[in-house]
Amino acid sequence: MSAPSSSVTPAHRAGFACFVGRPNAGKSTLTNALVGQKVAITSNRPQTTRHTVRGIVHRPDAQLILVDTPGLHKPRTLLGERLNDVVRTTWAEVDVIGFCLPADQKLGPGDRFIAKEIAGIKKTPKVAVVTKTDLVDGKQLAEQLIAVDQLATELGFEWAEIIPVSAVKGDQVALLTDLLAPLMPEGPALYPEGDLTDEPEQVMVAELIREAALEGVRDELPHSIAVVVEEMLPREDRPADKPLLDIHANVFIERPSQKGIIIGPKGKRLKEVGVKSRKHIEALLGTPVFLDLHVKVAKDWQRDPKQLRRLGF
Repeated sequence: MSAPSSSVTPAHRAGFACFVGRPNAGKSTLTNALVGQKVAITSNRPQTTRHTVRGIVHRPDAQLILVDTPGLHKPRTLLGERLNDVVRTTWAEVDVIGFCLPADQKLGPGDRFIAKEIAGIKKTPKVAVVTKTDLVDGKQLAEQLIAVDQLATELGFEWAEIIPVSAVKGDQVALLTDLLAPLMPEGPALYPEGDLTDEPEQVMVAELIREAALEGVRDELPHSIAVVVEEMLPREDRPADKPLLDIHANVFIERPSQKGIIIGPKGKRLKEVGVKSRKHIEALLGTPVFLDLHVKVAKDWQRDPKQLRRLGF
C-alpha cells in the first residue's frame, strides 16, 4: 500500500505591506512594478505621494495590499506635518514594513531617522528593499547591502529579508512578492480578483493630472500644486459605442505668480498637461475622455487647515 501523500495545500495569506523611505527612494515605482500597472504617481521630485495609495497584488496563494505612504521628512508646513502623521498611522497598522533604500545613495541621516522610528515597532517584520540597483555596479551594491545590514544591527533589530531590486528593469520584483507573501497572516482575499487599487477613481484622476503638472516645472512649484476633480460625467446624447467622459478639474496653486508657470506662454504648458494626463486617464478608465482644466489660486493652502480640508488632506 502506498503511503498517503503529504502534500498539503498551503493556506491562503492576505495582508498589508507598506513601503517607507526617504522621499524619492523609489517607493511609488516599486508599487507600480509589483501591481503590474500604474496605481501610484511617480515623479523625480521628492514628496510626490500625498495619499496612501493601495496597490493590490493577486496571486493564487496570497493577496498583498501595498500601502504607499508619503516620504517621511522634517515638516516645514502644516501639510508636511499631516503627511508625517499619515505615515506613522500607516506603520502601526500593517503586517510588514518594507524600507526602501536607493542603491545609488549612501545611507544618510534621513535613513537613520526612519530606521530608528521603525525599530520601535517591535512586532512587525521589516524587509529592507535596496532599490534602483540598475544605477550601480556589483561592488557598490555589495557595499550598500552590508551598510543596510549593519544599520539594523546598530539599532538592535533584524531584517526579515534584505533584497536588491530594480523596479525600472523588473529585476527581482517577482522575488520580492515571493518573500513578502509568507509574512502575511493566513486568511481569505480582502479584495475581489481584478481590483488593483481601492483609491476612488476621482482621486486617481486628480493624481494623474498632478503628475503631469509636476513634470518640467521649476523647483519652487511641486508642493504648491493640488488638483481637485470637480465632476466626472458621461456626455449625454452619445451613441453607446462612442462614449465620452467629461472631466472638469481645477489645478490649485498658492500664489498668483505661479499661475503663469503652470499655464505657460499662450497656454502651451497647460495644454501639454492636459494631453499627457488624458492619455493616462483614458488608459486607467478604459474610455475616451474630454478633460477641462482650470488653474486657480488658493492662497498659502499648505498652511491653512480649512483649505487643506477642502483640498482633501
